[in-house]
Amino acid sequence: MSAIRLLVLGAVRQHGRAHGYQVRNDLEYWGAHEWSNAKPGSIYHALKHMAKQGLLIAHEIAPSTAGGPPRVEYEINSDGTEEYFRLLREALRSHEQKADVLSAGVGFIVDLPRDEAVALLRERVAGLEEWRSAVTEYYTPEGGPDQLGHIGEIMNLWVHSADGGMRWTRGLIERIEGGAYTFAGEGEPFVGVLADGEPNPFATDGRS
Repeated sequence: MSAIRLLVLGAVRQHGRAHGYQVRNDLEYWGAHEWSNAKPGSIYHALKHMAKQGLLIAHEIAPSTAGGPPRVEYEINSDGTEEYFRLLREALRSHEQKADVLSAGVGFIVDLPRDEAVALLRERVAGLEEWRSAVTEYYTPEGGPDQLGHIGEIMNLWVHSADGGMRWTRGLIERIEGGAYTFAGEGEPFVGVLADGEPNPFATDGRS
Protein backbone atom coordinates (compact mmCIF):
# COMPACT_ATOMS: atom_id res chain seq x y z
CA MET A 1 0.00 0.00 0.00
CA SER A 2 1.29 3.42 -0.95
CA ALA A 3 0.83 6.39 1.37
CA ILE A 4 0.42 8.82 -1.53
CA ARG A 5 -3.09 7.66 -2.46
CA LEU A 6 -4.36 8.02 1.08
CA LEU A 7 -2.66 11.39 1.55
CA VAL A 8 -3.95 12.87 -1.69
CA LEU A 9 -7.50 11.57 -1.31
CA GLY A 10 -7.61 12.81 2.27
CA ALA A 11 -6.26 16.24 1.38
CA VAL A 12 -8.76 16.73 -1.44
CA ARG A 13 -11.58 15.53 0.81
CA GLN A 14 -10.68 18.07 3.51
CA HIS A 15 -10.92 20.92 1.03
CA GLY A 16 -13.99 19.60 -0.77
CA ARG A 17 -12.38 20.73 -4.01
CA ALA A 18 -8.72 21.57 -4.50
CA HIS A 19 -6.12 22.13 -7.19
CA GLY A 20 -2.77 20.38 -7.22
CA TYR A 21 -0.81 23.14 -5.55
CA GLN A 22 -3.26 23.30 -2.65
CA VAL A 23 -2.84 19.56 -2.08
CA ARG A 24 0.93 19.86 -2.34
CA ASN A 25 0.94 22.82 0.04
CA ASP A 26 -1.11 20.95 2.63
CA LEU A 27 1.10 17.88 2.51
CA GLU A 28 4.24 19.99 2.84
CA TYR A 29 2.62 21.78 5.78
CA TRP A 30 2.22 18.37 7.45
CA GLY A 31 5.85 17.54 6.63
CA ALA A 32 4.73 14.63 4.44
CA HIS A 33 7.45 15.37 1.89
CA GLU A 34 9.97 14.41 4.59
CA TRP A 35 8.40 11.16 5.83
CA SER A 36 6.62 9.84 2.73
CA ASN A 37 6.82 9.73 -1.07
CA ALA A 38 4.58 12.81 -1.30
CA LYS A 39 6.93 14.75 -3.55
CA PRO A 40 5.51 17.28 -6.06
CA GLY A 41 5.73 14.94 -9.05
CA SER A 42 4.10 12.10 -7.13
CA ILE A 43 1.25 14.32 -5.94
CA TYR A 44 0.36 15.63 -9.40
CA HIS A 45 0.68 12.16 -10.90
CA ALA A 46 -1.58 10.69 -8.20
CA LEU A 47 -4.24 13.35 -8.81
CA LYS A 48 -4.30 12.71 -12.56
CA HIS A 49 -4.16 8.93 -12.16
CA MET A 50 -6.99 8.79 -9.64
CA ALA A 51 -9.11 11.07 -11.84
CA LYS A 52 -8.63 8.55 -14.67
CA GLN A 53 -9.59 5.77 -12.26
CA GLY A 54 -12.83 7.54 -11.44
CA LEU A 55 -11.96 8.34 -7.82
CA LEU A 56 -11.68 12.09 -8.37
CA ILE A 57 -13.58 14.49 -10.61
CA ALA A 58 -11.37 16.92 -12.54
CA HIS A 59 -12.79 20.40 -13.15
CA GLU A 60 -11.04 22.77 -15.54
CA ILE A 61 -11.32 26.38 -14.43
CA ALA A 62 -10.28 29.65 -16.08
CA PRO A 63 -6.69 29.84 -17.34
CA SER A 64 -4.22 32.00 -15.50
CA THR A 65 -3.90 35.67 -16.36
CA ALA A 66 -0.35 34.93 -17.50
CA GLY A 67 -1.80 32.89 -20.35
CA GLY A 68 -1.05 29.45 -19.00
CA PRO A 69 -3.22 26.36 -19.38
CA PRO A 70 -6.48 26.07 -17.44
CA ARG A 71 -6.00 25.13 -13.80
CA VAL A 72 -7.57 21.83 -12.79
CA GLU A 73 -9.42 21.45 -9.53
CA TYR A 74 -10.15 18.00 -8.15
CA GLU A 75 -13.20 16.86 -6.22
CA ILE A 76 -13.61 13.50 -4.49
CA ASN A 77 -16.65 11.45 -5.50
CA SER A 78 -18.44 8.53 -3.84
CA ASP A 79 -16.01 5.94 -5.24
CA GLY A 80 -13.07 8.05 -4.09
CA THR A 81 -14.59 8.43 -0.63
CA GLU A 82 -15.08 4.66 -0.39
CA GLU A 83 -11.46 4.08 -1.43
CA TYR A 84 -10.26 6.73 1.04
CA PHE A 85 -11.93 5.07 4.00
CA ARG A 86 -10.77 1.62 2.88
CA LEU A 87 -7.16 2.83 2.78
CA LEU A 88 -7.54 4.69 6.08
CA ARG A 89 -8.88 1.66 7.92
CA GLU A 90 -6.19 -0.59 6.49
CA ALA A 91 -3.46 1.90 7.44
CA LEU A 92 -4.56 1.82 11.08
CA ARG A 93 -5.40 -1.87 11.53
CA SER A 94 -2.45 -3.59 9.87
CA HIS A 95 0.72 -4.06 11.89
CA GLU A 96 2.66 -4.58 8.64
CA GLN A 97 2.26 -1.06 7.32
CA LYS A 98 5.34 1.02 6.66
CA ALA A 99 5.85 4.10 8.80
CA ASP A 100 4.66 6.50 6.09
CA VAL A 101 1.36 4.66 5.63
CA LEU A 102 0.74 4.50 9.37
CA SER A 103 1.61 8.20 9.67
CA ALA A 104 -0.90 9.04 6.94
CA GLY A 105 -3.53 6.98 8.73
CA VAL A 106 -2.91 8.76 12.02
CA GLY A 107 -3.14 12.10 10.21
CA PHE A 108 -6.71 11.29 9.15
CA ILE A 109 -7.78 9.13 12.11
CA VAL A 110 -10.32 11.69 13.33
CA ASP A 111 -12.37 11.18 10.14
CA LEU A 112 -13.57 7.95 11.77
CA PRO A 113 -15.89 7.52 14.75
CA ARG A 114 -13.94 7.28 18.01
CA ASP A 115 -15.01 3.69 18.77
CA GLU A 116 -14.03 2.48 15.30
CA ALA A 117 -10.61 4.13 15.53
CA VAL A 118 -9.96 2.35 18.82
CA ALA A 119 -11.12 -0.99 17.41
CA LEU A 120 -8.79 -0.66 14.42
CA LEU A 121 -5.84 0.19 16.66
CA ARG A 122 -6.62 -2.82 18.84
CA GLU A 123 -6.39 -4.96 15.70
CA ARG A 124 -2.94 -3.48 15.12
CA VAL A 125 -1.85 -4.41 18.65
CA ALA A 126 -3.14 -7.97 18.19
CA GLY A 127 -1.19 -8.27 14.94
CA LEU A 128 1.99 -7.04 16.62
CA GLU A 129 1.53 -9.49 19.49
CA GLU A 130 1.10 -12.37 17.03
CA TRP A 131 4.17 -11.27 15.05
CA ARG A 132 6.26 -11.02 18.21
CA SER A 133 5.18 -14.50 19.29
CA ALA A 134 6.22 -15.91 15.93
CA VAL A 135 9.68 -14.33 16.27
CA THR A 136 10.20 -15.60 19.81
CA GLU A 137 9.53 -19.19 18.73
CA TYR A 138 13.11 -19.06 17.41
CA TYR A 139 14.63 -16.36 19.57
CA THR A 140 14.56 -15.71 23.31
CA PRO A 141 14.94 -11.98 24.05
CA GLU A 142 16.22 -12.72 27.56
CA GLY A 143 19.09 -14.72 26.10
CA GLY A 144 20.42 -11.72 24.19
CA PRO A 145 21.02 -11.38 20.45
CA ASP A 146 24.38 -13.18 20.42
CA GLN A 147 22.70 -16.54 21.04
CA LEU A 148 22.21 -16.74 17.26
CA GLY A 149 25.42 -15.01 16.27
CA HIS A 150 25.07 -11.66 14.61
CA ILE A 151 21.84 -12.89 12.93
CA GLY A 152 20.28 -12.63 16.37
CA GLU A 153 20.50 -8.85 16.01
CA ILE A 154 17.81 -9.12 13.31
CA MET A 155 15.51 -10.97 15.70
CA ASN A 156 16.37 -8.45 18.40
CA LEU A 157 15.39 -5.62 16.05
CA TRP A 158 12.06 -7.28 15.26
CA VAL A 159 11.22 -7.84 18.93
CA HIS A 160 12.12 -4.25 19.85
CA SER A 161 10.10 -2.96 16.88
CA ALA A 162 7.07 -4.99 17.98
CA ASP A 163 7.42 -3.86 21.60
CA GLY A 164 7.79 -0.22 20.59
CA GLY A 165 4.86 -0.44 18.19
CA MET A 166 2.60 -1.98 20.83
CA ARG A 167 3.64 0.56 23.45
CA TRP A 168 2.95 3.49 21.13
CA THR A 169 -0.37 2.08 19.88
CA ARG A 170 -1.63 1.32 23.38
CA GLY A 171 -0.71 4.84 24.44
CA LEU A 172 -2.69 6.28 21.53
CA ILE A 173 -5.67 4.07 22.40
CA GLU A 174 -5.52 5.28 25.99
CA ARG A 175 -5.47 8.93 24.91
CA ILE A 176 -8.37 8.44 22.50
CA GLU A 177 -10.45 6.56 25.07
CA GLY A 178 -9.65 9.33 27.53
CA GLY A 179 -11.38 11.86 25.28
CA ALA A 180 -8.50 13.31 23.26
CA TYR A 181 -9.27 14.95 19.91
CA THR A 182 -12.55 15.50 18.09
CA PHE A 183 -13.68 12.51 16.05
CA ALA A 184 -16.35 12.14 13.37
CA GLY A 185 -19.80 13.01 14.62
CA GLU A 186 -18.57 14.74 17.76
CA GLY A 187 -18.50 18.36 16.68
CA GLU A 188 -16.30 20.81 14.82
CA PRO A 189 -13.17 18.94 13.63
CA PHE A 190 -9.61 20.16 13.86
CA VAL A 191 -8.66 22.11 10.72
CA GLY A 192 -5.44 20.65 9.36
CA VAL A 193 -5.26 22.55 6.09
CA LEU A 194 -4.07 26.02 5.19
CA ALA A 195 -6.63 28.68 4.42
CA ASP A 196 -6.43 30.36 1.02
CA GLY A 197 -3.59 32.88 1.10
CA GLU A 198 -2.21 31.60 4.40
CA PRO A 199 1.61 31.38 4.18
CA ASN A 200 3.16 27.93 4.40
CA PRO A 201 6.34 28.03 6.52
CA PHE A 202 7.40 24.63 5.20
CA ALA A 203 7.00 25.25 1.45
CA THR A 204 9.93 23.74 -0.43
CA ASP A 205 9.93 26.18 -3.34
CA GLY A 206 9.78 29.49 -1.47
CA ARG A 207 6.14 30.09 -2.36
CA SER A 208 3.38 30.52 0.21
